[in-house]
Amino acid sequence: MVELRKRKTPPPAPVKPAKKKAPPKATGATSKVAKAKAVIAKAVTGKEPAESSMAAEPTVEATNGAATTSGPPTVGQTITLEGFGGEIETNDGVKTTLAKLVEESAGGVVLFTYPKASTPGCTNQACLFRDSYTPLTATGYSIYGLSTDSPKANTTFKNKQNLPYALLCDPSATLISAIGLAKKTKGTTRGVFVVDKSGEVLAVEAGGPQATVDVVKKLVGEGNAPASLNRVATEEDKKVAAVAGEVADTAEKLDSNE
Repeated sequence: MVELRKRKTPPPAPVKPAKKKAPPKATGATSKVAKAKAVIAKAVTGKEPAESSMAAEPTVEATNGAATTSGPPTVGQTITLEGFGGEIETNDGVKTTLAKLVEESAGGVVLFTYPKASTPGCTNQACLFRDSYTPLTATGYSIYGLSTDSPKANTTFKNKQNLPYALLCDPSATLISAIGLAKKTKGTTRGVFVVDKSGEVLAVEAGGPQATVDVVKKLVGEGNAPASLNRVATEEDKKVAAVAGEVADTAEKLDSNE
């Protein structure tokens, strides 16, 4: 008999490793920005920057010639009024916006912010603006108080103190945050914000009741000229004003608890 032998199964063909796809190359301006960042980072740290650190530049949009960037506005900056700070409400329950208030004004808008209606410090501040209302509006400013209070609370406040201007209600603090006068945790920083008809920010700073009125008095006394030309507050001035505002608010809280 003839012995049949089984054929050996040939080994499987080796699998070729898949080729790694090269990351897409950056082109144009993006490539130049990334390379520039890499050079700067290497010069500063002595190391090659990680890919995640080479993010795109923050977007800066321009509308009607006004640049808008993230963060609160600064003195001398021109802001895009349309959509700035969202919708707010007057103490009479009328929906409005900063853009509309500026449009309705003769020369611009003054917003003074206060933590809580009908408390001692806020009453003092509101009455100071009331007593100086005529000279402060002589150059066309429209004055408004701004807080997170409800229309009911602000209407009671306005009627009791006989205020000649409307009080704005911003319960979500959208406008208060947009102008940089919202506290980091919760609440409103006492301060003042002034913007003219073109959207140029003439003043934005924290301070006590009298200090906020004095800011507007100075602008009116200077003929409503651009703040960049006639009013330059040092960083030390701003710190002192902010501390004064915090002290006034603390004293106010103590008084209201008694």
